[in-house]
Amino acid sequence: MSPILDPIDHALLDGWQRDFPLVSRPFAVIGQQLDLSEDQVLDRLRRLSGAGAISRIGATCRPNTAGASTLAAVAAPDFQIDEVASIIGAEPGVNHSYLRENRWNVWFVVTGPDRAHVDATLSRIQERTGLEILDLPLLRPFNVNLGFSLDGTSRLPTTRDSVDAGVLLPEDRPIMQALSNGLPLVARPYADLSTALGRTEVEILSRIAVLAEAGILSRIGVIVRHRALGWRSNAMVVWELPEAEVERVGPALTAVRGVTLCYQRRPVPGVWPYTLYCMIHARTRAEAMAVLDRACEEVGLAEVPHQVLFSIRCFKQTGALVVSPNGAAA
Repeated sequence: MSPILDPIDHALLDGWQRDFPLVSRPFAVIGQQLDLSEDQVLDRLRRLSGAGAISRIGATCRPNTAGASTLAAVAAPDFQIDEVASIIGAEPGVNHSYLRENRWNVWFVVTGPDRAHVDATLSRIQERTGLEILDLPLLRPFNVNLGFSLDGTSRLPTTRDSVDAGVLLPEDRPIMQALSNGLPLVARPYADLSTALGRTEVEILSRIAVLAEAGILSRIGVIVRHRALGWRSNAMVVWELPEAEVERVGPALTAVRGVTLCYQRRPVPGVWPYTLYCMIHARTRAEAMAVLDRACEEVGLAEVPHQVLFSIRCFKQTGALVVSPNGAAA
């Protein structure tokens, strides 16, 4: 059952998925906007977190800037799905894992400080499951900044084309990992973070601002669990397009209302020919298919070979791995 949101809860989750205040007492600033006290904001967020509506309050990192990632899938026999999903989910670098309607049925994202870490994770999964793995690295993100209006009315924000990775310092990685894990729900979360990292609060806030301005942190805010909030009919649509068409279609798909993610990935010749991916998050299957029909009409994709993979179960949803579990960064 989805948590019941009152209007203030809705405003809190909907309005603060990005542009989270980079000040010493961010929840007090949010409270001023919502006519709540700092304690009331924190109490609501703790309750929503406990109810499963919030994954964390933190940041999402632009893919393949401070680390590496890939989308992967295996074709698990029906009687082994739970076992295979458990093996995959036990890997710290796996931050998302879903069961989808397809022969390739268990899909997961592997993250790590570098590609070698990702490859090692994939190798362990292949060895422990005995299953072939589809490895589908990201080639170009058209919009990977998942954070959309909870009433489904607004379009996605424009994604910046360029990222200034040159501003990234080695000492930024622990900050990014902490933001990926989630800030503590306390009055001064950045102060707690600075104490844990042996830095000052001013330094932490300054570096977060630099990373956000550079586009390395794609958004900072409330990371909601959409399935828990009623968005359960979610489809990954994969399109078989030549390179030249991907360049045209990707930005156009991102502009379609209801399309929540869009990116290009490397195909696997003879096995998985799809190059362009988009996500549709919807409350019902009919609503998702209506978005797909609209996308086909607006972008001219009706005759393009594609597959629709609805998600059935969510096995794991956490932040990305930026620093390896032993504390070493790439």
